[in-house]
Amino acid sequence: MELRIGLIGCGAIGKEHIKRLQYKLQRCRIVAVSDVLESGAKAAAELAGGVKWYMDVPSIVNDPEVDAVVVCSPGFAHKEAILCAIEAGKPVFTEKPLATTAADCREIVEAEMASGKHLVQVGFMRRYDRGYNQVKQILDSNEFGAPLIVKCTHRNPEVGTNYDTPMAVHDTAIHEIDVLHWLIDDEYVSAQVLMPKTTKYSHPALKDPQIMLLKTKSGAIIDLEVFVNCKFGYDINCEVICEEGVVHMPAPSFPSVRRAGYYATPIEQSWINRFIDSYDVELQNWVDCAKRGAVEGPTAWDGYVAAVTADALVKAQQTGAEEPIVTGVMPAFYRQ
Repeated sequence: MELRIGLIGCGAIGKEHIKRLQYKLQRCRIVAVSDVLESGAKAAAELAGGVKWYMDVPSIVNDPEVDAVVVCSPGFAHKEAILCAIEAGKPVFTEKPLATTAADCREIVEAEMASGKHLVQVGFMRRYDRGYNQVKQILDSNEFGAPLIVKCTHRNPEVGTNYDTPMAVHDTAIHEIDVLHWLIDDEYVSAQVLMPKTTKYSHPALKDPQIMLLKTKSGAIIDLEVFVNCKFGYDINCEVICEEGVVHMPAPSFPSVRRAGYYATPIEQSWINRFIDSYDVELQNWVDCAKRGAVEGPTAWDGYVAAVTADALVKAQQTGAEEPIVTGVMPAFYRQ
């Protein structure tokens, strides 16, 4: 039996997920879409094959033909849609962030626990990336000993002038914030940000690059370079230095070429190409879990942890000091 999905938010990522859920993945179909703009809702409904369309959240969530909800609206609108889905008792997949403030994330956590059901999954797709999973499998084998240092880069060719310094956390580093504590199975306790010389390709509202340091409960240090105007490509790297060896995440496979006196290997240019397979695996897993009433991916608690950590990093951007990260103890509900 197919999972009947209502999709909220028909912008770029919403359209991508409509095509994915309606025409590529299995055991699911889009039955309704919703957007605040009538033109956007109608266009998305046509893209999905002529399904129903709405312009408000309660109507699509409470549609009796909708079994589960996918939220692709802007971050500030996530809270309403997620809480509405929880109240209706329907599984909900939301693109990151869970919500735009830690307080709103905590409210969602409390609402889900009060419902007694695991309903919320957050779209941190890197947990579904083949490379990160290969590294995690090696680390979980314990053959390399405990992780001591994690070195990462998140480089992007360029960003627009609307991209500012805090967005280096909320829009960019947020992916590493989620995937890295999962990767090494540890909790964050503090954050610090160092600001090197700014590239000539930046603008007054953006300090770029940045070095973000995260310390974990076990004492491991994460060194994350965020450089969003690097010019040469979309370059994601992760290296874990352990007690008895080093694990380096493989890069996407490209052919090496010899031409005009050079030996070279291309570098990916687009984030969506780099993680396209991860989105497919992520949403297929969510569909299959939703059909049996389970959540295997990033939870609402993970969304809350990411928000608290991001707040600490943004504060550290301003102070330059080591800022504490206090999330509290994970509730038993999320350890089940």
